[in-house]
Amino acid sequence: MVDETGRWPATLQTVAAQRSFADRLAPDDGADFERVARGFIAGPSEAAIPNTGRSAMWAPFTWEFGRGDFVSGDAPDTVNPSLWRQAKLNSPSGLFEVVDGFYQVRGFDTSVVTFVRGATGWLVIDPLTTVETAGAALSLVREHLEDLPVVAVIYTHAHVDHYGGILGVTTREQVESGEIPVIAPDGFLRAAVDENVAAGAAMGRRAMYQYGLMLPWDERGHVDQGLAKGVPIGSITLVAPTIDITHTGQELSIDGVEIEFQLTPESESPAEMHFYFPQHRVLCLAENCTGTMHNLLTLRGALVRDALSWSRYIDEAIDLWGDDVEVSIASHSWPHWGRSDVVEHMTRQRDLYRWMHDEALRLANLGYSPDEIAAVVELPPGLWNDFSCHGYYGTVSHNVRAVYQRYLGWYDGHPSSLDPYPPVEAGERYVRFMGGIDQLVTNARASFEDGDYRWVAQVLRHAVSADPSHREARDLLAAAFEQLGYQAESGPWRDAYITGAMELRADGALVDFPFQPNADVVAGMQLDQIFDYLAIRANGPRLVDLGDFQINWVLEDDEDTRISISNGTLHAVPGRLAEEPAATITSPRAALSALARGDRAFPDLLADSGATVDGDRVLVEQLWGTLDSFPLFFPIIEPGVHARKGEA
Repeated sequence: MVDETGRWPATLQTVAAQRSFADRLAPDDGADFERVARGFIAGPSEAAIPNTGRSAMWAPFTWEFGRGDFVSGDAPDTVNPSLWRQAKLNSPSGLFEVVDGFYQVRGFDTSVVTFVRGATGWLVIDPLTTVETAGAALSLVREHLEDLPVVAVIYTHAHVDHYGGILGVTTREQVESGEIPVIAPDGFLRAAVDENVAAGAAMGRRAMYQYGLMLPWDERGHVDQGLAKGVPIGSITLVAPTIDITHTGQELSIDGVEIEFQLTPESESPAEMHFYFPQHRVLCLAENCTGTMHNLLTLRGALVRDALSWSRYIDEAIDLWGDDVEVSIASHSWPHWGRSDVVEHMTRQRDLYRWMHDEALRLANLGYSPDEIAAVVELPPGLWNDFSCHGYYGTVSHNVRAVYQRYLGWYDGHPSSLDPYPPVEAGERYVRFMGGIDQLVTNARASFEDGDYRWVAQVLRHAVSADPSHREARDLLAAAFEQLGYQAESGPWRDAYITGAMELRADGALVDFPFQPNADVVAGMQLDQIFDYLAIRANGPRLVDLGDFQINWVLEDDEDTRISISNGTLHAVPGRLAEEPAATITSPRAALSALARGDRAFPDLLADSGATVDGDRVLVEQLWGTLDSFPLFFPIIEPGVHARKGEA
C-alpha cells in the first residue's frame, strides 16, 4: 500500500530478491552481537542532544537516540536482511568498557570516541563530529567513571567525524597554550581542509544522498548508514594539531600512557595512522579495519583511495603487533578481544582490499571495462562468510570501479566515451530513438512489472533529462529507485536511491541555501589554501575580461601575499609582494577569511573590517565581484537545469 508521501511497499519481485539474498548469507554465530554488548556500563542520560549551533533553526537536535528504535525483530520486506542485521548491531548507545582503563562511547554519533585513563586524566581518541555529541560523551564518562580533566586528544585521521567535536572536550586556549596536546598524523591539516572546502559544495550535496540526510528514519526510508546509525547535525570545529606523527615507529608517552605509532597515509584517509598501547596490548586501527567493507571511493566524492597500500598497512600492523595484541579498537563499529580474534579480523580485512585491487586490475588487463568488472567480481567464500567484509558502506561494485579509476582514469577505452552528449542532449536523442517519451515510459513500465528495476532506472534517466515535467516518467523512475533501495545491502546505496525517489516526487523542489565553509575550518586553513579556494570560486570567463594584473594583500596578522591574475586564472604566493601592483589591500586575516566564506560582498567587508585599498579600488572590487556563490542544493535528478538556463 502506498503511504501518504507516495512511497511504495516492496513489490513481489523485491520480496523474492530479499529471500534469495537471505538464503545466500552465512549462518549468524552471534559473535558480533556479543562483541557489541560486551562491557556495557550505562546508556545516555537524555533522549536527545540539543543542537547549539547555527543549524539549530532547522535541526533542533544534534542527535536523537530513539530514532532507530524501529529496527527490531525480523527484517521487513522493504529492507535488505543483511543491512537490517547491521542496523541492529549499530543500534546500542552508551558507555562501554573495552579493558581496564579503556572506554568507548558508541551510538552518540556516526563515529566512536575512546577515552583512555592516564595518570591524571583522560586521553581522548577521535572527539566525534560535533561539539554537542563530544561534550555529551565526555559528560557520560565523567558521570559514570571519574570526573577527570582531558589531558590529550588524538585524531586518528583527517575526516570531520573524528575531529569536529574537539571543542566539546577541551578549549582552543588549552590547546594553544600547550596545556593539552593534540596529536595527529603528518599532513592532517591540509587533508582535513582539502576534503571539506575545495569541493565542499559538491561533496555536501552528494552527502545528502549518501547519508539520506533528508529522509525519514523508518522501514521505507533511512535505516542505517552501514558504518553507523547516521550523521549528527551540529557545531563543527577544527583545532590544528600540536604534535605531528611523522614516521612509523615514533613513540610518545602521554600522562604515563605509552603509545607506538604506524603511519598509514592514502588508506581510508590521505592522513591516517594506527597506534598501539603496549602496556595494555590494545591496538587502534583507526578506520582501516571496521565492521564493514569500506569505500575506496566514497559516494559523496573524494580522492580515490589506495587499496593496495591499505592492504599492506594492515599486513604491516599484523607484523608489528600481531604477536602481542589482545584487543583491537577502531573509529567505528565494535572492538575485538583475544589475539586470535583480532588477527583473524585484520587478516580478512587485509585480504578484502587486496582482493578488490587485484581482481579489478586482472580484469582490466584482460580488457574488461569498469562496468564489466563490477558485474563479475564477487567476494570469495572466506570473505563473504565474514559479515564484516560485506558491503554495508562500500560495495564491491563501486570499489572495483574505483580501482580502475585510480590506475586508468575515467576513460574506459571505448572511443564513444571520449565526447558523449551531456544529459539533456543525450536524453532528447534517446527519447526520439525509443519512439517518443510516452512509448519509452510504456516500455519502462513493462520492465518494471518484470522486476527489471535497474533497466527502468537507466532508461528513465534519459526521459527525465529530456522532459523533467513528465509526471508519469518521474513517478515510475521514483518507484524503480525505491525498489532498488529496498534491495540494497549498502546503507549509502539505499539512501541514494530513496533520496532520488523523494526528489522526483517533490518535482525536484530544492532549498535555496548557499554553501559556506565552516568558520573554524577557514580559520585553520593556511594562506595558500584560502587563495586556492578563492581561485576555485572566481568565474574564469569573467576574470578573462578583467585582463592580467597583480595586487598585493597585506595582512596585519599573517603573511603578505602577491595575487596575480593571468589568462583568467588566479595565483597567490604568500611571502611575496608585487613590485608594481595595481592595488594593495591592507586588512586583518579575519577579513580574508570572511571573503573566503562568502559572508559579505567585498565593499561591505571593507567597511566592516576596517580594511583599506590603495590604488585601483574599482579593479579590486571587480576582481572579488567575480566570485561565484555555490548552492548547497543543486539539481542531481535533473542535471540539465544549467543547460536549459544557458548557464556556463
